Parts: sequence; C-alpha cells; structure tokens
Amino acid sequence: MSGVFAVMAGLGRVAAGQATAPQTLTWAQIRDRMLAANSTVLAGQTGIEESRASEITALLRPNPDFSLSADGFQVNPYRGVYRPLSGVVLTPGASYLIERGQKRPLRGDSARLATSGATSDQEDLKRNLVYTARTAYVSTLQAKALLDLAQENLKYYDNVIGVNRSRLEAGDISQLDFKRVEIQRVQFESDFANATVNLRTAKIQLLALLEDRTPVNDFNVVGDIAFKEAALMPSELRQMAVSNRPDLRSAEIAIEKARADNRLAIANGTADPTVSAWYSRNPSFSNPFDNNTIGGSVNIPLRIFDRNQGEKARTSLEIQRTQKLRDALSVSIYRDVDSAYETVESVRVLLRPYRDKYLQESAEIRETVSFSFNQGAATLLEFLDAQKSYRDTQVQYVNLEGSFWTALAQLSLAVGQEVTP
Repeated sequence: MSGVFAVMAGLGRVAAGQATAPQTLTWAQIRDRMLAANSTVLAGQTGIEESRASEITALLRPNPDFSLSADGFQVNPYRGVYRPLSGVVLTPGASYLIERGQKRPLRGDSARLATSGATSDQEDLKRNLVYTARTAYVSTLQAKALLDLAQENLKYYDNVIGVNRSRLEAGDISQLDFKRVEIQRVQFESDFANATVNLRTAKIQLLALLEDRTPVNDFNVVGDIAFKEAALMPSELRQMAVSNRPDLRSAEIAIEKARADNRLAIANGTADPTVSAWYSRNPSFSNPFDNNTIGGSVNIPLRIFDRNQGEKARTSLEIQRTQKLRDALSVSIYRDVDSAYETVESVRVLLRPYRDKYLQESAEIRETVSFSFNQGAATLLEFLDAQKSYRDTQVQYVNLEGSFWTALAQLSLAVGQEVTP
C-alpha cells in the first residue's frame, strides 16, 4: 500500500507541476534579468573589480631594505689561540628608494583611468546586449502575432469549408470546386506550423540570452508591437548619442589615459636616488670615544643613456592614435543615428497605408467575395485570390510592425538609450 501511495503522491506532484502557470515576462523584466544573470555581463563586472585591484598595486610605495654586514674576521691565530670571531663588527643598516617625478601619483592616475575605461566598456557591452535582447523580444512578439493570425485564418477558413460542404450536399457546388476550396487549407496549416516553429525558435534565443533553463513551453512574453506614431528629431537624436554613448566615453577616457601614461613615461626617465644609513660598534685603540658610529650614503644612478626614450615615444604616439580613433567614432555615431533614423522613417512610410487603407480593404474584399462565392455569384478563382490577398496583407503588416520595432531598437543602440514612440 505504501508503494501505491508513493506513486499517487508522485503523480500528484507531476500534475501540480504541469498545472503551474507559465513564466510570463515583460520587456523590463527581460532586460533586468539579462543584465543581472548574463555571464558576459558578470565577467565584465569582474574585470572592473580587477582593474580596481590594480589601482592598489599602482599606489604602493617602495619598501625599505634592511642590510646586515659583518667585518673583522680573524684569519690568523693570535699567540696560538684561534679566535676568528673575536674581532667581528656587525653593522646593521637600512636603505630606501626615493621616487622622483611624481611617479606614484601618475601611476595612480593611469590605473584609475583604466578602471574608468573598463566601466565605460562594460556599459557599452550592456548597450549591445540590450539591443540583442530587444531584437529577440520583438521577434518573439512578432512570432506570437503571426501565430495568432494563422490561428484566426485557419478558424475562418474552416468555417468557409463548412459552409461549402453544406453547399456540396445541397448540390450548389461541384465536388471538384469543393476539393479546390478544401485543398487551399494546406496553406493556412503551413502558416500555422511555421509560426509555431518560429515562435519556439524566438523563445529559445531569448532564453539563451537570459541563461534561463525554463522549458520553452513554460516561457512566455507579453508586450505590444502595434505601430505607433512618434515625433523623432534627428538633431536631438544626434545630441543624445553624443551625450549617452558609452563607447564614445571610453574613447575619451582612452585619450586621457594615453596622456597619463605619457606623463608617467617621462617621470620614469628621472633618476631615483637610494638613501642608506647604518650603525656599527667598532672600538678604536686610537680614539676611546668612537665605540658607536653611524654612517649614511646616497646612491644616485647616472642616466648617461635614456633607457626610457622608447616608452616616451610610444606613449606620445598612443595619444595621437586614440585621438584619431575618437574622431572616427564620432563620425560613425552620426552615421549610425542617421541610418537608423532613416530606417525607422522608411518602415513608418510603408506602415501608414496598410494601417489606414489596405488592412480594411483586404478584410472587406475577403468578406464580400466569400459571401458572393457562397451565393454562387463569384468564381472559385476570385474566392481563392481574395483569401490569398487578405492573408498576404495581414502577414505583411505584422512583419512591418516587427520591422518598425526592430528599427527602433537599432535607433536605441545608435543613440545609447532606449527610444520609444
């Protein structure tokens, strides 16, 4: 009996799991989850922490050196007594390297700028990932809309087949014409099957970005891809891009870091003296008051040859290189914004006549021709053409809506912040 109860309990858990509502996410939830869980984003954040750790290393001061010397070992026996350590003098000392030319602060500046650059690069990574996620999200909504349309068309056409089957039974339509009407259903079945596969594929891509192992059937998204009018000004979009693009900030930071590295290279060309001091106890037979002695020295490297001139030249050239890269990026930003804006406008121009005219006309034509065909006033060719025209118009409109929101995502990528109509 206990085994039966265990099986029943297991079946109950399975049924409860199957009855669990699917996970449904909005765009804001998808974006936040991706930025919080994506391994690439997390790896970039770790890179920033590594750069901060390098700041600690860059600001470290030189450690002093301790030395201990011994002198006065006896190498010959004295009056037959061998005491080699009897006259040894121990001299402890310490030395310290003095960094000149503000090397330590300059190392700190370079390290801090490297961290700032890593932070901006991380924001740019997020910008590109958000665009990818937004595109996958729009593709999922588009696939859902096409699936709903395919279901609606299939349901409508089943009603048409039912009406014509009644006509066939009443002798108002020939067996051949009815078969032609019925065989047209395969097109709507194909649309439904393709839409189902496309929706699952879009969900899989979205789940991969989220690194979510939720089964596809238990995952869903909600949102609206209906076409909306919006006033977008190219000049304002350009200004937003210049202000918001993290890759442009990274380019600016790269210039500042190159300058800091050049200053550090120049500072590294300065000689760093080493100061030393020591103490010894060395009793002298000629002066009974000099038992305890101290001494000091300064060691100054002679920089006859500048062994840092290559680094000075390299960092100077690096400044010029980063400036040219920044200039090229500035030009490409304007090009990206203008190109994305034109894409949005071109899709908008195509969408307006569909929304204002073609959708309604195709629906009216389908209804009119279907009614006429059912009454025997329209030919089979006219009926099939009206069905195809309606289907193509509706599918084209949904695809244009998806293209519109994808173009807006591209514009958001170019601007550096989300652009909504």
